[in-house]
Amino acid sequence: MLYFIYNFLCMAKKQKQPNYLNLAFFAKYNSFFWSFLCLLWTSPAQAQKFEDPKFSSLSQRQFDIPFEYENNFIIVNVVFNNVFPLRFIFDTGAEYTILSKREITDLLQVDYHKRFTLQGADMRTDLYAYLARGITMNIGNTRHINRSILVLEEDYFRFEEFSGIQVHGILGADLFKRFVVRINYKRRIITLIDPDAFRPSRTGSTFEYPLEMQRNKPYISVPIRLAGDTIIRTKLLLDTGASMSLLLYTNTHPGLHLPEKTIPSNIGMGLGGFLQGYLGRIPRLEIQDIAFHEVVTNFQELPPGVDTASMVRRNGILGNPLLSRFILTLDYPRERLYLSPVPGYRSKFEYDRSGLVIIASGPNLTKFTVFDVIPNSPAARAGLRRGDELRRINGFPAVLMSLAEVNARFRRKPGTKIRLQVERNSVRMEKRFQLEQLI
Repeated sequence: MLYFIYNFLCMAKKQKQPNYLNLAFFAKYNSFFWSFLCLLWTSPAQAQKFEDPKFSSLSQRQFDIPFEYENNFIIVNVVFNNVFPLRFIFDTGAEYTILSKREITDLLQVDYHKRFTLQGADMRTDLYAYLARGITMNIGNTRHINRSILVLEEDYFRFEEFSGIQVHGILGADLFKRFVVRINYKRRIITLIDPDAFRPSRTGSTFEYPLEMQRNKPYISVPIRLAGDTIIRTKLLLDTGASMSLLLYTNTHPGLHLPEKTIPSNIGMGLGGFLQGYLGRIPRLEIQDIAFHEVVTNFQELPPGVDTASMVRRNGILGNPLLSRFILTLDYPRERLYLSPVPGYRSKFEYDRSGLVIIASGPNLTKFTVFDVIPNSPAARAGLRRGDELRRINGFPAVLMSLAEVNARFRRKPGTKIRLQVERNSVRMEKRFQLEQLI
């Protein structure tokens, strides 16, 4: 998910001081996600209109939107204001659509109606965003006109750096909440269906699961097993803007605690710095009669001052690596969820075995730099340091790879030998280690 949390005081327009929003952004490396953590903002729904001749045709009550699946993100091509071809993340965990590249709306001379002061996760840093109206977005065969979106004054996400893919913003529920939304990860197709024409699949593998919609975001109740026989029923956000399998907030339930084997990790980047947490596995997670074992899980303690009521008392997030094991159908108008397991849905949950956190930069995002090294990991014992630039991996030039391909090399089976050529302070050196099971 990418979920945007903000607090807008409705009476602020009557005051002399600027409007304020509370905002926390999290961009997760490896399990990248953005999280925006408060929930009150004036809705621009009255100013929005949906227009699509094919959809209104009696002969076609649904249409497909192709997407790319990169680094566990759903990327949709969008033509912005009939001019710019852009790439947005399709995010069921976001309530509104956000553009992170203000230079685009500046170039188009878009009129900004309000400027908000954003208060960073550190509660000290002031940042800014604008409300832009009258935006047109062409997505597949659909044309969305007269939209209201939020435009960040600067690109606070640094998303390309941590995900290695070009992204210009996120598509929130304001664009698709009126439809039944089916996501087929294998075929790379999102299907928007007229609710009046929708008929649930009756095949033996498809099942209906209880769904709760709050602020146009989908939640399900899921039992998870921790150490021993401890079973906790958790409320989780279904978040297609999250590239981790599972995130649990440890201070939202007395039974949620860290497993025995974890590694400390920067689990997210806030506007005031990185948020610390842990990475481990939970023994079991169940959806209907389907059990997932040894699920890679991020554990975070919510920062002091976060209003858990604004987060609708959720305990965490389910992201794409787990959701992609199903064909996912969200009936927004009727608040129903349908799941169809796909072949291979019981495959193991893999994670990095090197201890390296890599970021991408450069014109083609092919310059790879060590951002962090997990203590006592194979990479740490081999002498890798923050700031080292990867030049070759097992003799193969890193510049010919994507960030996803680089990370995949470090998820291979334990015992795999890794030979890195790195550059440090203009000096090239070779580092060797073997991959290990870290969690």
